[in-house]
Amino acid sequence: MSDRRRPSALEVSVAGLLGEAPGSVRDHEVADLRLDLGDDLRQGDPIEGHIRLARTNRGLLVTGRLRTSLLDECARCLAPIDVPIEIRIDEEALPSVDLHSGQPLDTTMEPDVARISDHHDIDLDPLIREAIQLAEPIAPVCRPDCPGLCPTCGRELAAGDHAHDDGPVDPRLEALRAFQVDGGDETG
Repeated sequence: MSDRRRPSALEVSVAGLLGEAPGSVRDHEVADLRLDLGDDLRQGDPIEGHIRLARTNRGLLVTGRLRTSLLDECARCLAPIDVPIEIRIDEEALPSVDLHSGQPLDTTMEPDVARISDHHDIDLDPLIREAIQLAEPIAPVCRPDCPGLCPTCGRELAAGDHAHDDGPVDPRLEALRAFQVDGGDETG
């Protein structure tokens, strides 16, 4: 029985690349990748794109361009929508162990940097997941001119005109009903 954890969807062995000179690169195509994005995000389309691993004097530079979509709802009318997402990855990954001696390195000096495992593997899943989470739009809309929902009845305003009876007016504002603007230039 091995104590090694189960490989992730995109765990790449970089032992050979780490043994090469700085400037060496490896390209990886990403196709049909599905990730667990957490409780709040649902992936629509599979993740597709390209990732490049480049050897540096300290470790690896991970760059990539990927695309997918998120299943969400319109922030105005609450209709289900598919939101296309394009992400860029530009991260440095450093070794956890010295490449020559195999001794563990002090990782406390740069705790937020992605790490290459002591088995010389890099797990790209967390980098991709974080990039998607950061690219999630705050208030996605089904279309730019979505009118949203009626604040009175909750009906979708795009479904057509509808009227409501005037409700009770605050007595302090009743005098404004008779207000009229004199002259055409004062309204602009």
